[in-house]
Amino acid sequence: MTRIDWTDEAVHDLEAVRDYIARDSEHYAASVCADIVHAVERLAVFPEHGRIVPELRRATLRELIQGSYRVVYRLHSLERVEVLTVFHGARLLRLEGPG
Repeated sequence: MTRIDWTDEAVHDLEAVRDYIARDSEHYAASVCADIVHAVERLAVFPEHGRIVPELRRATLRELIQGSYRVVYRLHSLERVEVLTVFHGARLLRLEGPG
């Protein structure tokens, strides 16, 4: 099984998604976030499941599309992935730090 680590930024992003949606519906916010977390958890078995991020074209930077959201993660090895950010697909990709 592949270990999944969430960066602080990715956790903050997911909380921001929840808070934004919850302004209209607590139930829908919980459902969307649960779906995102469930999609990420599948990486424990299939770490290469996500596609290569088209804007960056690096084999180690991949993404899952879950509903309207993009979950970008770094594939360190088949033993470890790191979730970098979660954001709405209509927004521009923003990654900080070393690539």
